[in-house]
Amino acid sequence: MPAPLTFAILAGGGGTRLGGRDKGLVDVGGRPLVAWVCDLAPAGAEVLIVANRHAPDYARFGRVVTDLWPGQRGPLAGIATALAEARCEWVLTVPVDCPRPPADLVPRLRAALDAAPRARLASACEARGPQPLFALYRRSLAQRAALALQRDLPVWRWQEEEGALRVDFSDVAAAFANLNAEADRASLLERLAHG
Repeated sequence: MPAPLTFAILAGGGGTRLGGRDKGLVDVGGRPLVAWVCDLAPAGAEVLIVANRHAPDYARFGRVVTDLWPGQRGPLAGIATALAEARCEWVLTVPVDCPRPPADLVPRLRAALDAAPRARLASACEARGPQPLFALYRRSLAQRAALALQRDLPVWRWQEEEGALRVDFSDVAAAFANLNAEADRASLLERLAHG
């Protein structure tokens, strides 16, 4: 699979469980969440941030675009936007509220796709179930993502329809811990402190 790829960070949510705060800009360990996520971007990758507010703040970390489908349509809108706006053939999506995703996320998803050349996407899963926002797509799926959004499909269901390869990350399941509420901050800080 050719490199580089577009590293797309999904930051368009409303942060309702955090009192409406923009999750990607919440400070964790002296850095905004988006900065932690950017650490995973492979060398040479285009960093694309799908954000519906605070664009100047996010612009310090990558190219910012807003959802092409306004109205808080959920993560599939962010994915469809990332696929439509990406400049590279391959697009990796990650949510902005997970500060330390698996360090080998990209190579493991790439390896699965390399072993199945006709596949167009690979997505993470672990023992508790799918982690559909952590996925690697061919950019050519943009139109199909937009059509799935019109049908109001959840991300995982659309991925299933597209024959997603599920890549098991159960050995590092804790790496998918995210910031959904203020109570999650302490556990995330502990994880970040211990690498």
